[in-house]
Amino acid sequence: MVGHTKIEQGDIDGNPETPGDPAWQPLINNPNYPDYISGASSVAGSITRTLALFFGTDEMTFDVTSVAPQVMKNPGRTYHRFSDGAQDVVDARVYLGIHFRTADEVARTQSRRVAKWVFHHFLLPVDESDEDDDRD
Repeated sequence: MVGHTKIEQGDIDGNPETPGDPAWQPLINNPNYPDYISGASSVAGSITRTLALFFGTDEMTFDVTSVAPQVMKNPGRTYHRFSDGAQDVVDARVYLGIHFRTADEVARTQSRRVAKWVFHHFLLPVDESDEDDDRD
């Protein structure tokens, strides 16, 4: 089973914790790309982790506005933590029927680790004395 078929036929997957819902439909047509790992959750996880490292805290209030037709009734969201935004992307991809939760959770975890490594190895402070030399 792939895509939303797993939700519709959850009662025959051998797991008693996943009841089927034959009437369930995703909010969008399932795209024709791989489930694992989630690209959207990878991007959201790396961006939000990089911002938290840059600002020195995960706690930051910010607004996001979407132009996606599926959310036009309520296009704006306010978050109080960067990580809450990343979690919302994980949930959205699952609710849209695009990915299984594992694909999104793994993507978020992996991208946070990559962001941390990149932040500490490449996003280094600029030496102010080097800046002065460039102005000559």
